[in-house]
Amino acid sequence: MSLRQFEYALAIAEHGSVTAAAEALRVAQPSVSQQIRGLERELGVELFARTPTGLVPTVVGRAFLREAEAAVEAARRARATARAGAEELVGELVVAAQMGFGTRQLPGALDALRRRFPRLEVTVFEEPSSAELDRLCRRGVLDLALMAACERSPADAHRLGEEEFVVVLGAGHPQLAAERVELTALQGEPWVRFDRDSALDGVLVEVLRGNGLTPATAARVSQTATAVRWAAHGLGVTLVPASAVPHGYEHLVRPVSPAVSQPVIAVVRSGAGPGETALLELLRRESWREPAFFAPEP
Repeated sequence: MSLRQFEYALAIAEHGSVTAAAEALRVAQPSVSQQIRGLERELGVELFARTPTGLVPTVVGRAFLREAEAAVEAARRARATARAGAEELVGELVVAAQMGFGTRQLPGALDALRRRFPRLEVTVFEEPSSAELDRLCRRGVLDLALMAACERSPADAHRLGEEEFVVVLGAGHPQLAAERVELTALQGEPWVRFDRDSALDGVLVEVLRGNGLTPATAARVSQTATAVRWAAHGLGVTLVPASAVPHGYEHLVRPVSPAVSQPVIAVVRSGAGPGETALLELLRRESWREPAFFAPEP
């Protein structure tokens, strides 16, 4: 057995077919098929069942894949650690953030990490669902994640600070005259909301209902920048993390009363390597508690 065979089997389990796995791995399809057949012969078991919807791991296959994933990740971390001397860290770092979190802080930290380890490849994506983000962390898919809450042990979870939420108003909105907007003053306002299963929409609904408001939905969007721009154009008001406000829209943003904030927690992979450790330290140096006070319009 080889790590390559493990990687091929994991790719098939993830993508559901040899063809899709080969495309994801950027290798020839016959090579993947040959490696999996050889692996099954060596093990003397069938790892995948052929179904009308694709290849599905068998009971034995699922047990094997759990061990294969652990072996592949251990090998990846071992390679990264071995190459970490003399600024020669190479490999890939997978980072995910709960949508809207770290928008201001991540770029600076990642830029410093790239300058320190120029051969390290970093993949970053936003995940709207906090439940999915937690699931990816527990599966060991992510090297580092930023989220509001998690069930990981204190050794893996590091609190960086707080992310304050602010309301974005349309140009000329009467509440722009206030330094801080009372949430009850937004009674009857239409809201630019987020996808139903997203953490941000959950925050918005919880906050408004906690203040006796029922959000009327003007639109639903998938990105915080879109929500800010649509609110700025008067489609409705929206509630976003302060760091997610794009440059040029600060004059349309106000903190709210009662104040709304969430903790920012960095979750690192168990047995973190030098890349994850370096990024965590760089994120600690960023400011996570900048008051979102904006001067009212004259």
